[in-house]
Amino acid sequence: MRANRVMKTLVRSTLAAATAAALITSLQGCVLAVAGAAGGGALMATDRRTLGTQTADREIQVKAYSQIANQLGNTSHVDVTVFNRRALLTGEVPTDAAKQQAEQITRGVGDVEAIINELKVGPMTEFSDRANDSYLVTRVKTMLIAEKGISANDFKVVGEAGNIYLMGLVTEHEGNLGAAVAANVPGVKSVVKVFQYVQPEQAQAVSATASQAASAPSSAQSADAQATVGAVPVGGGVTEKPLDSQTPAPVSNSTQVHPGSSGQVK
Repeated sequence: MRANRVMKTLVRSTLAAATAAALITSLQGCVLAVAGAAGGGALMATDRRTLGTQTADREIQVKAYSQIANQLGNTSHVDVTVFNRRALLTGEVPTDAAKQQAEQITRGVGDVEAIINELKVGPMTEFSDRANDSYLVTRVKTMLIAEKGISANDFKVVGEAGNIYLMGLVTEHEGNLGAAVAANVPGVKSVVKVFQYVQPEQAQAVSATASQAASAPSSAQSADAQATVGAVPVGGGVTEKPLDSQTPAPVSNSTQVHPGSSGQVK
């Protein structure tokens, strides 16, 4: 009898411990979920677009990219980047007809205010070229984070064949400063501005609201910046040369802005 009571006590203790562990895990999961949601809200708050526009941009981008890939197939390499309902098309297509088709597909998605068609007619870039583009984009973002007087969160950076395209809702001063930063990154062939400009007072009003949610860059951004800056060692055949002494890449405004779904450029 005593043995049975001991066994029952052990079973009850084990079940209680298991239940407590499960409850703790569940509560921890809830805490993490709330923390993640709060972090996401902070990131969205630093964006000058409204939450509705951010959602619309993601939907436009996914639909346009999917439809272009399905209709143009493997003969084309087309990237779609959408910011404030303005769609930037970059990459390579085999013919001018394919270039126009990609634009028409994007326009047909709907709710697109403008299309910036920077597609090039020619052979597709190699994997190594795209890897280099990813590196350049990371380097530009890192330098934007380090630059005083602007917020890297206000810029969307796109790289294609060594060319950097900059999107965002910025003041003219911010746009010029961001473009100058990108132009001085080694390896960048050209910088193309695809900005929408806002008045300084508008930017200040949005920034004041955003600062309440996120007053400083995240630790993850800082870590990425440090890792990228230290990625290329000094010595071993690599010549250290300050960015200020580099010959800046040419900067221009995109001339390929076409009407969106409404038939008018906004």
